[in-house]
Amino acid sequence: MRVTVIVPAYNEAATIEQVLRRLAELQLDAEILVVDDGSVDETVPVVRGLETEIPGLRLIVHERNQGKGAAVRTGINASQGEIVMIQDADLEYDPADIPKLLEPLFGGVADVVYGTRFRGGEMQRAHLFWHYAGNKFLSLLTNILYNTTISDMEVGYKAFNGELIRSIKLVSDDFAFEPEVTAKVLRHENIRLFEVAISYYGRTYDEGKKITWRDGFSAVAALVRFRFGG
Repeated sequence: MRVTVIVPAYNEAATIEQVLRRLAELQLDAEILVVDDGSVDETVPVVRGLETEIPGLRLIVHERNQGKGAAVRTGINASQGEIVMIQDADLEYDPADIPKLLEPLFGGVADVVYGTRFRGGEMQRAHLFWHYAGNKFLSLLTNILYNTTISDMEVGYKAFNGELIRSIKLVSDDFAFEPEVTAKVLRHENIRLFEVAISYYGRTYDEGKKITWRDGFSAVAALVRFRFGG
């Protein structure tokens, strides 16, 4: 099964080459779509320098910064894989976890697979407390609204059946993509969503972390909005 790996990137020149080389080492039948979201550092030149070296690598460039959700939507629209997954460009998530993330999809038992940082015994860098608390609250709200038991709704590692994700109309430009896609997936009848434990190497704001407390309020609004329409 061909896998499309979408790599949304905004000013990630320090880490993106390492991410792409680790993806290439997995030897998947993959297309790797880097969607640069208006970076002003050397992200684009770094990726262009690797296009002829890494099989399946393709760069798509937004002329201006639009947000992670917009970058992922661009990648989904351009994807051709039977499986579509998201890999952040900042090395908070280790590509070595991808084979086990994809296993339920390869095995035909899942339609959607989420990584989880809160179940299982994988290696974890200590979380920023308010991010941890916010993630737990948002996951609880998701479970109440959508009658599920997701432990890590905001996780960056999400993988989907390609036809399914391309059939869903997504509108969020920013980090509200995470609750929106979760809501719209869970609104599908009899969806088979699995979670797989992953490792996590979280960044601090000084190290380049971009999501803030304001995005938490946006996520709450998105979960409620998309539960009842949209």
